[in-house]
Amino acid sequence: MKFYLAPLEGITGHVYRNALEKYFPGTDRYFTPFIAPDQNRILRTKERRDVLPENNRVADLVPQILTNNAEHFLQTARALQELGYQEVNLNLGCPSGTVVSRKRGSGLLAYPEELDRLLEQIFDGTDMKISVKTRIGRDDAEDALLLMEIYRRYPLAELIIHPRTQKDFYRGEPNQKLFGELLAALEKCGEEDNPAQNSGSGSIPVCYNGNLLTEKNYLDFRERFPQVGAVMLGRGVIANPGLIRQIRTGQPTDKKTLRSFHDEVLQGYREVFGEDKNALFRMKEMWIYMIHLFSSHEKYAKKIRKAQSLAEYGCAVDALFGEQELLPAGPERWKLPER
Repeated sequence: MKFYLAPLEGITGHVYRNALEKYFPGTDRYFTPFIAPDQNRILRTKERRDVLPENNRVADLVPQILTNNAEHFLQTARALQELGYQEVNLNLGCPSGTVVSRKRGSGLLAYPEELDRLLEQIFDGTDMKISVKTRIGRDDAEDALLLMEIYRRYPLAELIIHPRTQKDFYRGEPNQKLFGELLAALEKCGEEDNPAQNSGSGSIPVCYNGNLLTEKNYLDFRERFPQVGAVMLGRGVIANPGLIRQIRTGQPTDKKTLRSFHDEVLQGYREVFGEDKNALFRMKEMWIYMIHLFSSHEKYAKKIRKAQSLAEYGCAVDALFGEQELLPAGPERWKLPER
């Protein structure tokens, strides 16, 4: 099984990725938070900084592009290729209302003809590998089989499927039953296209994404879908940075390593931003998730959230690490943001 880290805007930038790779190794592939080109700019300053090879100390990094414009995609892909990247990922999964209203991310899934035309143009325009991260529809999961029919027309390097619709956001459980049906449909199509081959998952490599928040979630998924060769974890890793290492080795997250990881991320943000305000904001974003790994964390979460200086913040974090225990398997039920 290969393990990927999902992109999460504001959290999984190069500072976070480098620290995760150093203290909790085991992630096979990382994806950048999406790059959103427009008619004025292809790579903004912060986007370029995030993808520069000298800023990334991970073995396999795939930049993600969010657009419905083939020329913008291709211009961005060329800029990334000049930096040494061989693969890019097309974001067709983002459920944000502002993104969807512009027919980008999962918003484009409601327009299959436009999606098909976009894929045709970008595959005709570059020799780079292109993978896709998709949901199963914008408004209705009934669109999922049609979307798979479109995807299989193109030589995708990989198809990452999050079996929720845009309207679902991150609420409820992903539709793993439908995911299984999509796998079967892709496999059947692959056998028809290549009767001499049977890869077990069709002609397109498939990765699963959605609510693998704990080791048990992963093991249950693996038992149900042994033919799937890759999984993408997002909120589960942000909440428990040692999750992938724990799945691979059985070694649970420990306080000492988690604190070293935390301190390196904080120092990295201070160096990148050159001042403490933005660094503090980024750390608070991370704690929205990671706080749930600690027992009786409520009052500490409030102190971290209200901290106005790094001194206040440091006192709150010191108290949390000193006074509370880690929950090796996580809480009985994660109360994570639905984003």
